[in-house]
Amino acid sequence: MTMLDLVIRGGIVVTASDVSRCDVGVKDGRIVALAEALPSAPHEIDATGRLVMPGGIDSHVHLAQPGGPGIVMADGFETGTRSAAVGGNTTVLSFALQERGASLRESVEAYHLKAKGQSFVDYGFHLIVTDPTPAVLGQELPALVSAGYPSFKVFMTYDDMVLTDRQLLEVFAVAREQGALVMVHAEGYDQIKFMTDRLERQGKTQPYFHSVSRPELVEREATHRAISHAELIGIPIMIVHVSGREAMEQIQWARGRGLKVHAETCPQYLVLTADDLKGLNMDMSGAKYVCSPPPRDRASQEAIWRGLQSGVFQTFSSDHCPFRFDDEAGKTGPKARTSFRWVPNGIPGIAARLPILFSEGVSKGRISLQVFVALSATNHAKMYGLYPRKGSIMIGADADIAIWDPDRKVTLTQELMKHGSDYTPYEGIEVTGWPVKTLVRGVLVNDDGDFVGQIGHGQFLPRETSREALR
Repeated sequence: MTMLDLVIRGGIVVTASDVSRCDVGVKDGRIVALAEALPSAPHEIDATGRLVMPGGIDSHVHLAQPGGPGIVMADGFETGTRSAAVGGNTTVLSFALQERGASLRESVEAYHLKAKGQSFVDYGFHLIVTDPTPAVLGQELPALVSAGYPSFKVFMTYDDMVLTDRQLLEVFAVAREQGALVMVHAEGYDQIKFMTDRLERQGKTQPYFHSVSRPELVEREATHRAISHAELIGIPIMIVHVSGREAMEQIQWARGRGLKVHAETCPQYLVLTADDLKGLNMDMSGAKYVCSPPPRDRASQEAIWRGLQSGVFQTFSSDHCPFRFDDEAGKTGPKARTSFRWVPNGIPGIAARLPILFSEGVSKGRISLQVFVALSATNHAKMYGLYPRKGSIMIGADADIAIWDPDRKVTLTQELMKHGSDYTPYEGIEVTGWPVKTLVRGVLVNDDGDFVGQIGHGQFLPRETSREALR
């Protein structure tokens, strides 16, 4: 046997299909051996009593993204990927946002400059299409798909991102031609604008009314419309950050008709509710929880769990979209204090994603270890063109590994998150199960709470068209 660089010894190896006790051998950053007892290596990790699982893939994060006039995102690639590694993640897929009037290709190049040499974990880019001009549709999108960006996101809301139905259809048509996967933020723009205007006229401007302006039916209607557009064009789509039962029902209805509709959900829909947006007596502290779609109610949480258990959801992502709270350029800026309309949408959660899913899912008996691995890593890799290099523990795969103590109890705090925001919406939640070591291509980056990663270790990942997503 070739001399190994590293052996992870004595752990319980978990994949999306199997659980076994074996050693894991690593050479040149790849997994080269799985056996009951491997020979010694220069570096060894004793994983006795621990779970050895694929490093998490968070396929929905926003880093270094423009937030609008006077708004600054709290995480670039340095702090965002550091936080990812602390939470047991080894790959993130962030978004390259095309601002209106800008070239999509130039936007991608600008994001590469932001990320180059700044990442602790491996990373790739989805595209965000906000201005589907003839040049974008006919030249830039096809060229970028071929160059390793086979997924792009469209928005059905937000003033500076919303696409008309005609524009959505045009983007969907390019996706069909190029074999790309479209991710859809499904909320109805006009309904939200109508509700927001009405609530403001009534003097209901506190952060809580963000959730009132975006009821589930707004998500349900847009989900149905997106599915209808996809059916007309004949493409699969991914409905991202599904928050509750009503959108889930549309996805299930579509699948019953034989349509290929994928779905994603997030930790905020498992442990937060709309009541969190009330803060302390309807004050600005509720802005900490403003995201879209907003958290719903306990019944919605139970619906999401049923979806995770039954296969409605293929991926579980953080939708990490961080802003600072106590900051003029963040959640409590001058405009944000006048109305929920202006509170930056998004919450930090990249480090908390997997501990919450493990604790609420595996530790409480709602899902198996194999389902956890599928939702946290394997399905992301398959959906977005990274498999088999990423997302599993098998011969030839990158040695992206998270070692978990399944019994460790940890209280989530801002200090633990290591991100650029000044708060965590999950403050005080106790979890059972914690990633004690994180390795990216065989290199230790998180060692039981000590961050030992080297900035720039993370590599850009050009991706392939995903057969799993499109077939």
